[in-house]
Amino acid sequence: MTAGALAETLPPVRHWPALDLPGTDFDPVLADLMAEGPVTRVQLPNGEGWAWLVTRYEDVRRVANDPRFSREAVMDRQVTRLAPHFIPAPGAVGFLDPPDHTRLRRAVAAAFTAKGVERVRDKARRLLDELVDDLLRGGPPADLTAAVLGPFPIAVICELMGVPAGDRHALHAWTELILSSSHGKEPSERAKREMAAYFSDLVGARRNSTGEDVTSLLGAAVGRGEITLEEAVGLAVLLQIGGEAVTANSGQMFYLLLTRPGLVERLRAEPGIRPRAIDELLRYIPHRNAVGLSRIALEDVEIRGVRVRAGDPVYVSYLAANRDPDVFPAPETIDFSRSPNPHAAFGFGPHYCPGGMLARLEEELLTDTLLDRVPGLRLAVPPDQVPFRKGALIRGPQALPVTW
Repeated sequence: MTAGALAETLPPVRHWPALDLPGTDFDPVLADLMAEGPVTRVQLPNGEGWAWLVTRYEDVRRVANDPRFSREAVMDRQVTRLAPHFIPAPGAVGFLDPPDHTRLRRAVAAAFTAKGVERVRDKARRLLDELVDDLLRGGPPADLTAAVLGPFPIAVICELMGVPAGDRHALHAWTELILSSSHGKEPSERAKREMAAYFSDLVGARRNSTGEDVTSLLGAAVGRGEITLEEAVGLAVLLQIGGEAVTANSGQMFYLLLTRPGLVERLRAEPGIRPRAIDELLRYIPHRNAVGLSRIALEDVEIRGVRVRAGDPVYVSYLAANRDPDVFPAPETIDFSRSPNPHAAFGFGPHYCPGGMLARLEEELLTDTLLDRVPGLRLAVPPDQVPFRKGALIRGPQALPVTW
């Protein structure tokens, strides 16, 4: 397409409110935006102005991988955004571009390889068995979130990070505040500062460490002069927060399974399909509200016949990409036989979630353990009485009342 043929008439700006949606309902505003076109314009509840929204799978992957769309260029820009906090700060890992971003990721890569993740498998399984023992000992009814789905990912990410068991509660409390938009900017930013101070002390004390956990790897990299302490702390905070997102994802998965008994029955009857089923559930569940972090176009770029000009903010929607019918036939259907299933639940490109392999491990352990050890597991209340988080950036049930 020639430059002269590019669309110069801008599409209307759609206001995208921060909806507290029930269950696993797909965001109706996002569904409308997907229907309106592959490239639309949105205004989110905070920040200023508008941003482009890209929703088709191939376009999302392209933007996420294209160095002409920069996270770092968001600095000092009041881009429209979902949360009142998450304002870019200098050195914030989530807003770095390669090669700096690549350099930081390299410092902890060993912890998130297949070997690194396998290192925590046995400990994770034992932790989970202990939690399920307590669940069964207490008897029904119970809150599956409080008993298992919450404490399990916290324990696993803290194990991988090298956080002492006695500090897990504090890390969890900070993460809850950081991942919420309902408390306003200051409590969330204060929690982020307090978590950063904690990791500054922990990483700083491990500069000569030879350990395999994340904070030891970061401390050693700081000691060798490969990264700064500030960079190490920013990455530690990001990884800790991301590790707890498994709680919300697991909550949505089990809500979905327990409200569709046929799915559970099949997983019990055919345990061999569970890994593939988990990928399909990761594709299907709406794991977050609206969109995450924006990028800035560094030059004019054409996407689907639309000219995105240099300086324009751009968001991609991984939720929309996971429902693209050109890639996922019958995307509204949960199909455990779907193959291939190149879902975008963990993103694309340089900012692909480093904990994707760990999250899969946790979901597989949770599915195997709960379905096999609690065969009568079911909801203790009607589906519409399951409370879901309010004002949360990552969607999931606040509590999951179950019986067996």
